[in-house]
Amino acid sequence: MPSYSIFLFMAPLLYLILSLMIASISAQGPPSPGYSPSSKINSITFDQGFRNLWGPQHQKVDQDTLTIWLDSSSGSGFKSLQTYRSGYFGAAVKLQPGYTAGVITSLYLSNNEDYPGNHDEIDIEFLGTTPDKPYTLQTNVYVKGSGDGTIIGREMKFHLWFDPTQDYHNYAIVWNPSEIIFLVDDVPIRRYPRKSDATFPLRPMYLYGSIWDASPWATEDGKYKADYQYQPFIGKYTNFKLGGCTANGPASCRPPSASPYSSSGLSGQQYSAMEWVQKNYLVYNYCQDPKRDHTLIPEC
Repeated sequence: MPSYSIFLFMAPLLYLILSLMIASISAQGPPSPGYSPSSKINSITFDQGFRNLWGPQHQKVDQDTLTIWLDSSSGSGFKSLQTYRSGYFGAAVKLQPGYTAGVITSLYLSNNEDYPGNHDEIDIEFLGTTPDKPYTLQTNVYVKGSGDGTIIGREMKFHLWFDPTQDYHNYAIVWNPSEIIFLVDDVPIRRYPRKSDATFPLRPMYLYGSIWDASPWATEDGKYKADYQYQPFIGKYTNFKLGGCTANGPASCRPPSASPYSSSGLSGQQYSAMEWVQKNYLVYNYCQDPKRDHTLIPEC
């Protein structure tokens, strides 16, 4: 039975080769979007565009890198010096490996300080995890709400095609009067178009970043909590980019576009890259959640 013996010998080897091929295809990442909106925006230092908001003792700027951390006493947050009515908002972020359940590291737009309990928000949030599972990148859009159960979250959650703890990667929000685009290393992962004024944030917002304990919901709906035997939990930010129209700027200011066109929308190549990400790495879409009241999310 020599052929059978060869099969028994070769089968595990063939399985290994096939697994490596699949892993290699995945590791290649998404197809090129063909355009880099980040290249149109100059980088700034932290002090040129931001200030500490809370937890100053848990924040450090070293050359061009901001480090913020969470321990059992406090987290930390920062805020842009100006408020914006549209723009490109980005930073390169490196996350902490290991056990980070319950911890959120974020970059987001908000006007909560101007409209408490009735604010708008556009979120990029990294949801901490256990060592055996990848980080989740949560994107969200709030319109005139506070997150206290009286408002409508519009969450889309993704895993990433790389390990965000190994190196810095660029994360950005493009917000203009027509749409919101979320980008990872210049790859669009989500487009949220303005379908009506009621479902789109239009009031000026600041850009914020923070690290904080969100144990009640952050990791698997609160199943795993922050464990301070692993403290401090650290987030690192660099390559800050702020480009757009400030709230007090001239009316002639033109909002940025995420695409090579000056108008809204994405190119065909960008759409192909976004579709690849959503096909392979989207893990939750509020529009497809049967538990949601879809009368409250007409944009779906």
